[in-house]
Amino acid sequence: MPDLPRTLARSWSSTLKLPKSTFPARVTPADQTKYLQRCTDDLYAWQQHQRPASRPFVLHDGPPYANGELHVGHALNKILKDIICRVQLGLGKRVRYVPGWDCHGLPIELKALEAQKELQQENGPVSAALIRKAARKLAERTVKAQMKGFRSFAVMADWENHWKTLDKAFEKRQLGVFREMVDKGLIYRRFKPVYWSPSTGTALAEAELEYKEDHVSTAALVKYPLASIPEHLAQDPLLKDKEINAVIWTTTPWTLPANAAISVHPSLEYAIVDSDTQGYLLIAQSRLEYLEAILKEDLSVIVPAIPGSKLADQTKYRPLFKGPDAEPQPIIAADFVTADSGSGLVHCAPGHGMEDYEACLFRGIPAFAPVDNHGRFTDKAMPSDPKRLSGKSVLDDGNAAVLEYVESQGQLITKHRYEHKYPYDWRSKLPIIIRATEQWFADVADIRSSAMAALEDVNFVPATGRQRLENFVKNRSEWCISRQRAWGVPIPALYHRGTGDALLTKDSVSHIMNVIEERGIDAWWTDEANDPAWIPPSLRDASGPGYRRGTDTMDVWFDSGTSWTEIDIPYRDGGYPADVYLEGTDQHRGWFQSGLLTFVSHQLASGQTTSPRAPFKNLVTHGFTLDEEGRKMSKSIGNVMHPQSIMDGTLLPPLKPRKGKGKKQAENQAPVYDALGPDALRMWVASSDYTRDVVIGKQVLQTVNTSLHKYRVTFKLLLGALSDFQPQDHLPYDQLQQVDRIALKHLSETVLTCQKACENFEFYKAVNAINRWANLEFSAFYMEAIKDRLYTYAENSTSRRAAQTTLFHIYNHLQEVLAPITPMLVEETWEHTPEAIKAHFEHPLRRIASAPASEWQSEGLEADYQDIVAVNSVVKTIQERARGQKQMGSSLQSFVHIVLPEGATPGSVFQRNLSELPDVFVVSSVSLGAHGEPIPEIISTAEWQYSEEYELPNGGKGTVHVYTPQAGKCPRCWRYVVPEAEATEEKVCGRCEEVVQELDASA
Repeated sequence: MPDLPRTLARSWSSTLKLPKSTFPARVTPADQTKYLQRCTDDLYAWQQHQRPASRPFVLHDGPPYANGELHVGHALNKILKDIICRVQLGLGKRVRYVPGWDCHGLPIELKALEAQKELQQENGPVSAALIRKAARKLAERTVKAQMKGFRSFAVMADWENHWKTLDKAFEKRQLGVFREMVDKGLIYRRFKPVYWSPSTGTALAEAELEYKEDHVSTAALVKYPLASIPEHLAQDPLLKDKEINAVIWTTTPWTLPANAAISVHPSLEYAIVDSDTQGYLLIAQSRLEYLEAILKEDLSVIVPAIPGSKLADQTKYRPLFKGPDAEPQPIIAADFVTADSGSGLVHCAPGHGMEDYEACLFRGIPAFAPVDNHGRFTDKAMPSDPKRLSGKSVLDDGNAAVLEYVESQGQLITKHRYEHKYPYDWRSKLPIIIRATEQWFADVADIRSSAMAALEDVNFVPATGRQRLENFVKNRSEWCISRQRAWGVPIPALYHRGTGDALLTKDSVSHIMNVIEERGIDAWWTDEANDPAWIPPSLRDASGPGYRRGTDTMDVWFDSGTSWTEIDIPYRDGGYPADVYLEGTDQHRGWFQSGLLTFVSHQLASGQTTSPRAPFKNLVTHGFTLDEEGRKMSKSIGNVMHPQSIMDGTLLPPLKPRKGKGKKQAENQAPVYDALGPDALRMWVASSDYTRDVVIGKQVLQTVNTSLHKYRVTFKLLLGALSDFQPQDHLPYDQLQQVDRIALKHLSETVLTCQKACENFEFYKAVNAINRWANLEFSAFYMEAIKDRLYTYAENSTSRRAAQTTLFHIYNHLQEVLAPITPMLVEETWEHTPEAIKAHFEHPLRRIASAPASEWQSEGLEADYQDIVAVNSVVKTIQERARGQKQMGSSLQSFVHIVLPEGATPGSVFQRNLSELPDVFVVSSVSLGAHGEPIPEIISTAEWQYSEEYELPNGGKGTVHVYTPQAGKCPRCWRYVVPEAEATEEKVCGRCEEVVQELDASA
């Protein structure tokens, strides 16, 4: 081999095809704005015009509440929606995602009042008109701020056409649905008990409750004197001239002034007992031990085993709060009575209990609720002595006053603290009461079966969501839709000034909607009280008292529940407005339910179908966000994490280069904890199993950033290796080496796993697959195996082009699988993609994701890979042992001899691909030997050598020998392949000589 010029020998690196790319190793914040614009607004506009208009994919936004700053829960929700939309975009569909906001309701109203102190008037409450003006201003300002935050998460949506429940067009559609339900007879008014929040002065829906497990009440055992008993008991001589008291137990003594009956269970047995301290008592026989423990005395049973059915409707008692002349009240039968606690007799206040109301309604006993809007007793609570209770809070001093009166009458047996589960207003976080008022209801019972049937064809993610939503629907009979607030859509009812009767018909609602269209919805509150324009002409009687407008507003769940009306395209697939509804699991009792009920009502009312559909084809729910200790985010705890701080990297310390390492090397070896932008937030979301509660914290984010950094390094390697690659240089599959085919097999499996996972809404499975591939199969295996081919082989050599062809496929598919998850990163890679490749491909965010070629999926390749890994892991173990003895540095500074297992056939991967094995193992030479053959002498005489047994997946065992290279080092490729007799610092190997001479000739 002739000597090469010394000038060339001193610059071998200049002859290598080292990777070159403009792609930065770290995020460049200055470029983030343009990438954000391109991968969100520009992309959404492009797909609206370029993708087919028929059968678009619709993700309907569950509107966030326009109140307060965004938190990580918002990020989880919005990014999940965006990933779903981008997956569908990759499937070739046009996407419709129009963001919305829920803008009405109490929290905004209260916050608006608090922020606008000047609205507080000295001479009375603030007018509804001023409240609405302030609330509207606050909601619109909040929407603007939240929209800016959502857009910074790289969420692709039709932001310009976003909707709000306060929009005139939305309110008109909502009133239209309400009118349909009125016409169908699904809306009615009734005086009945509802959940009432004294702290906020309004009725609540069940969805607006949260339950506190450790609420403490004052429970009491109270006795009511019987006024009459069944005839067969009255004739008992043991009871003659005896005063008997029925014993009731209650956890809400404040409801005693509204008592109207006492209930017994018809199948329970009761007893009359004698107490030394309390006299004759009527109690469930199974509760005698309980009462004895309370009274601390033994009770004598006077009359045992009295069936409850013999007491009901034949026994009366004297009420405690209605004065001495009050009529006796009945003991009735009710199935809800149990003997699990208390006395087995239940006091019924139909004005303050749902079950009490139903039981009494059946017997014509009216509901009575002497409590005002703020939870204080009225004068009617105790007509004989109004001042005793009037004005007192039923949850505080009013409750105590009731017990004081009962005790003063000698009717209190005992009182005690009782800890139990109790409903609270989820907004004020204060306890609620049950209170009968005149309210508007939607008849759920009439549509319940249709709603349940509509869920049969819905796909639930996770599957447990089905049972949860079905339970809420089937256990609900009606929906209280009226609220006593100013900020909301009015219930368009008119009330007769003389009788107070309500008027609500299809025609009256239509008339009011026309006036609203002309004057605006605020006019309902601001117009003069006697303005006749709101009254249908047929009802305008100048001589009569006339009608007035109501002041109730609709439940905000009715607002958002009718948001399916904003989907302005024909329903597809048999009637689903939306392909996906996605919200937190708490919305099973909220938005999912209200959307289902209103849409089913609409279909039934409009006669569109006899088999109503749900408004969603897929119902996806996510859990809540928790810190790394499993706690909910709370300002008081101090564990709240803001999305912006995750994106700008302030939650993690900046990376410090490792000691003794250069900055560039540190960047390629360790994660960079600086501003990683929206992709950091998105990677956290995508890598989480959102069907459960989702944890976030510094450790989680470090893991996320490590993955993102790995992706950047991978893209940088790919772009560098493809810098001189032309798509026309692409080689057919049969010209690839075995290791290339194995790489494409792994790529194929990863891509298919990702595509299936994403279509099933299981994004974390896709991220896990990508991370595993990037760290093991690509970085630790394939890239190590092909570096020599990429950097030292001739530019147009088949071997190098085969490696580039493989990387070309990897690059394109990696862009596609990451496009829904890290669109900013993918957009950035496209910016730095060689023009030759750009000209050959569609932009990765616009591209229809391709399926891996079927020929890549050969089953035999995985077996070959596992055999190679089994031997390679032993080779690496031995090399580390040699390094520990300072006998070698680079893995190229070793030769490998593989003794094949006994009975090995000539077709093993090692025999078929012997020439490729040095590259695969990153060593300078590989030789094979058969089982039982003597070890080559060159090994035994080597300066150092180690051997170790390996075992293949099929159980075959052989031996690996790693030993000192028996050749000189090539100064260009660093492989030990130069004959020792010729080795000098200027002498390159034969392969490198050919490459250099070719370069010299073309220079």
